[in-house]
Amino acid sequence: MSNNISKADRAIEAYNKGDYQKAIDLFSSVLETEQSSAELYNNIALCYYNIGDYDKAEKNFLKAQSLNPKLAQVYINLADIYYKKKEYMNGIQLMSQGIYELPDNLVLRHYLARFYMEDARLDLAIDELYKILDEQPENYDAYYDLARVNFELGNYDVAIENFENVLEYKDNNEWLYYYLAQAYEANNEVDKAISNYLKAIAVNYNFIPAYKKVGILFLARGDFEDAIEYFEDYLEKDIPVEEEKQVKELVARIKKKQEHEQQ
Repeated sequence: MSNNISKADRAIEAYNKGDYQKAIDLFSSVLETEQSSAELYNNIALCYYNIGDYDKAEKNFLKAQSLNPKLAQVYINLADIYYKKKEYMNGIQLMSQGIYELPDNLVLRHYLARFYMEDARLDLAIDELYKILDEQPENYDAYYDLARVNFELGNYDVAIENFENVLEYKDNNEWLYYYLAQAYEANNEVDKAISNYLKAIAVNYNFIPAYKKVGILFLARGDFEDAIEYFEDYLEKDIPVEEEKQVKELVARIKKKQEHEQQ
């Protein structure tokens, strides 16, 4: 018994050092003399996952699940494989089974919602997200996903409300401000869209997408000087050559129009 414990300890040590093949060999050696356990198969699966052998990882995760269907981490680990392989239906079936076994586990329910999102079953995703928020009204990840789903559905007011909810818990995130700006823009609230694109830039000066977006909105509003400023800032970033050419031509046209109006 002590030898097997030693092998398990050495396997964990090898795993922590990133020597996954050695860890697999050691964990497998433990299985030869110890009773099978979900934890051992889960550990072996994690090793295979880390070396990119997703088929063997999946096989071992499923073995772990069969031995202990109430081990939540197995469902989460296997879900990551289904995400990488874009096997969303498998993910939906897996998470549905996990929720059946562990009905109070909101992490599994959130994974289910995200698989529904990837599979374009947005109404079902919304149902799951609201179930999470009923239990965890301050779950900003659920608000974020709810905002993205409603944006995809064209429910821009609801998307804005949920993005704003996220900002109560997590600010200073350029992508969050960017998505909120997109929702305001889609909802024809140009001033608020501009404000949030500018907030995205303030958080991260090198956040390239916001420069072009805010330049276009300033142009549409007739604020030519501001439009030129942000287009020229955009040109200083690492953008494709063809994109650079088009934006330079646009800036030239704006300046020409200004000159014409001043004559």
